[in-house]
Amino acid sequence: MGRRGAEPPIGSSAGSSPRGGRRRPGRALATSRPAVALGRGLVRGLGASLRVREFRAPALDALWRTGRPVIYVVWHGRILMLPYLYGRRRRVHVLTSRSRDGEILTRFVQGFGIRVVRGSSSRGGVRALLALSRLVREEGAEILVVPDGPRGPRHVAQAGAVLLAKVTGAPLVPVGFGATPSTVLRSWDAFLVPHPFARAAVVFGNPIAVPPDADRDLVESKRRDLEAALLWITAAADRAAGGGDVPAL
Repeated sequence: MGRRGAEPPIGSSAGSSPRGGRRRPGRALATSRPAVALGRGLVRGLGASLRVREFRAPALDALWRTGRPVIYVVWHGRILMLPYLYGRRRRVHVLTSRSRDGEILTRFVQGFGIRVVRGSSSRGGVRALLALSRLVREEGAEILVVPDGPRGPRHVAQAGAVLLAKVTGAPLVPVGFGATPSTVLRSWDAFLVPHPFARAAVVFGNPIAVPPDADRDLVESKRRDLEAALLWITAAADRAAGGGDVPAL
């Protein structure tokens, strides 16, 4: 997914799978209902063992007090524990694809209380944008967007989250997650898996507002701001998880 195009992707329409080819037996087993339930149980057990510290920008606390919806934005490689940590604390919606893999992901995150919008951010990005914006405007829903998913490139924010903020008036809130010790997988997104009983940190950065009349140049400027904020907030979460300085928000 590139940055430019007629219908920019919203972010990760997660769970999309390549077209064509037969599903291998091992893959079918890994994505079966029992396997999904097992994976969810493992994440719950892992999450319960973590020593988590949370850091929030004061401006976010103000938004939470007023009940104003926000759009949380996190890198694809740092998303594993967020459904467990916040699925039942916040009224969050995510976008998943209509593929079989998207159905698997839907069942996985719904088990943590995450609400799901089915659709494709890679195809028909405008429809996905409209579906999410309707939830924000009419129901006051909060949205979780993965701006470098589902295929990368890693740590490059696509414009979809900024466009969603533009049409809804909901601010973007960059989120960082870090854990020490952890394993970083050799995947395109450098997916981070905390070790049991690890120290973990979740950092919520300052909201980024996008004016409703933002032109193309301002949208691109806000996209760059979001990308820089995500890089900084993720590094701050890593430092905090490692026992370093508490990030100055």
